[in-house]
Amino acid sequence: MVSSASTFGRSGSHDFILLRATAIIMALYTIFMVSFFVSADAVTYASLTNLFAHLGMKIFTMLALTAILIHGWIGIFQVLTDYVKKVGLRAFLQFVVCVALIVYWLVGLLVVWPVEGV
Repeated sequence: MVSSASTFGRSGSHDFILLRATAIIMALYTIFMVSFFVSADAVTYASLTNLFAHLGMKIFTMLALTAILIHGWIGIFQVLTDYVKKVGLRAFLQFVVCVALIVYWLVGLLVVWPVEGV
């Protein structure tokens, strides 16, 4: 078996399971957020701040952002491996996308974690 440093999982089947698990987490987070926006009387700064002030919501949000990072990492690796044949260009594109994913996760951490209720 060939081991690649640019894949997130250990093998194709591991990547497959990770993609399905992260998709479920992202779907649950989306359903939760849509239900919050639909059921809220008025979406205000105070209501959103109070929602994200709870530890459970912070953990759920960071779990969703981690799922996005893993899902994007595996997905971009698979797409670029299939469609970009020049090794240097593929490595550069993977690097750019992976740096962007990590920055998104870190920004999410810095934005969500310090939130306190109003």
